Amino acid sequence: MTDTLLIELRTEELPPKALNQLGECLAAAVVEGLEKAQLVTSPAKYSVFASPRRLAMLVPHVKAVQADQQVIKKGPSVVAGMKEGVPTKALQGFARANHVDVAALTQIDDGKQMVFAYEYTQAGQPLAALLSDILAQAVKKLPIPKVMHWGSSTHTFVRPVHGLVMVHGNTVVPGEVLGLTSQNWTLGHRFLSHGQIVLANADDYPRQMAEEGKVIASFASRRALIARELDKNATALQATVAADDALLDEVTALVEWPVVLQAGFESHFLRVPQECLILTMQQNQKYFPLLDTEGKLMNRFLLVSNLQTADPSHIIHGNERVLRARLSDAAFFFKQDQKASLASRLPKLMHVVYHNKLGSQAERVSRLMQLTQGIAQALGANVTKAVRAAELAKADLLTEMVGEFPELQGTMGKYYALHDGEDAEVARAIEQHYQPRFAGDALPDDPIGTAVPWLISWKLWWGFGALVWCPLGIKILTLCVVPRWVYCVC
Repeated sequence: MTDTLLIELRTEELPPKALNQLGECLAAAVVEGLEKAQLVTSPAKYSVFASPRRLAMLVPHVKAVQADQQVIKKGPSVVAGMKEGVPTKALQGFARANHVDVAALTQIDDGKQMVFAYEYTQAGQPLAALLSDILAQAVKKLPIPKVMHWGSSTHTFVRPVHGLVMVHGNTVVPGEVLGLTSQNWTLGHRFLSHGQIVLANADDYPRQMAEEGKVIASFASRRALIARELDKNATALQATVAADDALLDEVTALVEWPVVLQAGFESHFLRVPQECLILTMQQNQKYFPLLDTEGKLMNRFLLVSNLQTADPSHIIHGNERVLRARLSDAAFFFKQDQKASLASRLPKLMHVVYHNKLGSQAERVSRLMQLTQGIAQALGANVTKAVRAAELAKADLLTEMVGEFPELQGTMGKYYALHDGEDAEVARAIEQHYQPRFAGDALPDDPIGTAVPWLISWKLWWGFGALVWCPLGIKILTLCVVPRWVYCVC
C-alpha cells in the first residue's frame, strides 16, 4: 500500500536568511533516504514547506512496507578462502558471522576476482522501522554552521524543536527524532491560531494549516502572495517597489500569514540622499521603499505584517514611529558630515590602515593618483579631474554616514563632493570608482570614471598594454584583449 507521507519539525523561529535552504535540504535528504530504502520510486516528487516556525514536507506514494530485498554479502576471495580443499579461518569466520555453514556459501565474480558470498532474501521492513533513522540522518546533513542545545536535552538543531509530526496517509508513524515522539497534531500561527491542529490525513496539511492555523506553509506560495500584494499596493500609489529578491526572500521567511500595509514618513527626510533612506528601510527595517514614475523616492513605503487585524492602524503607526527614528539618524549623519569637506578629511587618512604591508589609506590614495594620471593620459581623459577624483575617492570612508552604512562608500562621496563645490565630473568619478560592485553591475561610462582604478577591479580600457610598477613594488598588469581591460591592485 502506498500513501502520502507528511513530516514536520515544529521549531522556534528559524534564521530567515537560511530558512528556504534548510527546508529544501531537509526534504531532499529525507527523500534520498526513502529512495535508498526503496520506499519510493526514484526519482520521487515531493513538496517542501518552510515557515518561520516549521520545516515540513509531503512525499506522495510512499510504501508502508519495503519489498523483499535480495541481499548479497561478499566474503574472502576463493583463493584466500580455500586451501587444498580445506576452508581457511577467514572463510570459516565469514560463514560463522552469517550463521550459516560454509557449504551454504556461493561463489560470485565481483568484477576483479571470484569471491565467496552469502545470498539470502530479507523480508521488507515497515516504514515505521526505518523512518526515524532516515529523518535523523537527514537532520545531520543540514548545512547548519552553528547548532543549539535546549533544555536538558543533548540533541542539537539550528533552533529548539518542540514538535514532530510523522503521518503516513491517516496513520501516525511511530518513532522518535531529536528526543521527540511523533504525533499527528501541530500548532499554527502564534496569535491567529487557537489550540492544536489535528492532522487527520497527510494530504490535508496545506489546507488545514491555512484554514485552521493561519499559516501559509509553502515558502513559494507565501513569497508569490507577498509579491502580488506589493505590486497591487504600489500600482494603487502609481509607484514601483524598490527592492531586490533577497529582501523579498528574507521577509517571506519572517512571516507565516503575510499582510501588506501602506505607511509613510515626513517629506522633509527626502532631503537626505535617497540611497541612504532606501538602505536603512531595507536593511534595518525590512520595508519596501517606493519610487515614483521618475525613479525618485516617495515618502510612502510598504511593510509586511505577520498579523491580520480589523484595524491595522496601530501596526502602521508603530512601524512609522520606528522608521522615523532611523531616518532621523540618517539625517543627522548627513548634516554632520556636511560640516567638513572631503578635502579636509584627507590628512586623517594617514591614521587609517589599509593593509599592514601596503600602508595607510593616505599612501594608497597617493598610489591611486599616480596610476590614475597614467591611465587618464592613455584614455585621453581630463588628467586634472581624474587625479582630483582619485585624491578624494577614499575621503568619504571617514564620514559618519559611511561608518553606519559601508555600502554607501562612493555614493556618499559623490554627494559630499557636489556639496563642497567640486566639479560634477569629479563627483561622478568618485562614485564610479567603486563600479562594478557586483556581478551584472554597470561599468564606469566616461573616461574620467574609468581612469580611477579600484581595488582588484576590472575596468574597460581601450588603451595599450603596459607593465607598471608602483612605488611599493606592487606589480600592475595590463591585459590587452579586445575589448581591453586593465587589472589593478592598488
